[in-house]
Amino acid sequence: MTDLGFAIAFWILAVVCVGSALAIVLLRNVFRAALFMVLCFVAIAGVFVTLNADFLAAVQILIYAGAIGILLIFGIMLTRNSERGSPSGRLRIPALVATGLLLVTFVYIALNTTWPLSSQPPLEQTTAGIAEALFNRYVLPFEVASVLLLAAIIGAIALVRER
Repeated sequence: MTDLGFAIAFWILAVVCVGSALAIVLLRNVFRAALFMVLCFVAIAGVFVTLNADFLAAVQILIYAGAIGILLIFGIMLTRNSERGSPSGRLRIPALVATGLLLVTFVYIALNTTWPLSSQPPLEQTTAGIAEALFNRYVLPFEVASVLLLAAIIGAIALVRER
């Protein structure tokens, strides 16, 4: 893909990411907001691919879109009366003020930081080395973590199900 193709893909994915993030905040239906959150995670992974950060893209898909997003959707589906969203609006104004202050801070930092740019992509791919360390040296803790997550999901089902 040419540099122009990467730039076009980057901006398309950035627009999808910002649009889905706005949908997360503006939708009243919690389940649909969670689906847009998964879309936002996938768009962020696409942005990482366009920036030659293949390991971050894989982690974004596996952990955020795969594990956290699906776990959140699963939790919403097990919760009663989740389709209405938050009925109380008393924290709207403080949340708006805090978000505005955070936005101003981020824009100030982004505009006043000198960002070093490189015209060359990275020479070595780091994914192979990280995968080898993860699956050869640390395979046991990796598998223990997956079994613990499975046990937590089964425990959540057992606690929530109707008797």
